[in-house]
Amino acid sequence: MSEGAFGQTVEVFRVYHRSTRLAPETLEVHSSALILLEKWRKRQAREIKGSPEHVLTTLDAKPVSPRYVRAMVKRYARKAGITKGIHPHFLRHSFATGFLRETHNIRLVQKALGHANLATTQVYTHIVNEELEEALKSFRQAQEVAA
Repeated sequence: MSEGAFGQTVEVFRVYHRSTRLAPETLEVHSSALILLEKWRKRQAREIKGSPEHVLTTLDAKPVSPRYVRAMVKRYARKAGITKGIHPHFLRHSFATGFLRETHNIRLVQKALGHANLATTQVYTHIVNEELEEALKSFRQAQEVAA
């Protein structure tokens, strides 16, 4: 680990559809997230026999599967009172949209999502553009009323 602009950097392997990238990627993680990760790993070691190789595991120390994650997201959505059909990709989409709203920087969103092509990231701009159009419409209507 080394120091980055916002916290520490760690090397990770990303898993995509059962394949692992051979070269690790550098990921910047806020120090508070690393503290939470350390706490999780200690709890995981206590509750699951041994010290699991993977960070995200089932109670029998197996890595979580995509099906397991989908079921977990749906279960917690129900507990939160969300009735709309939801799946893990919604979380990624929500993060990207919120990050774009906050930063107004499509290149940062592209990097955060790991997209090689900017066109892939531009899918998220339509939501922000729709919000801008709605805000401009409200502004114009307020100006007409004031005049």
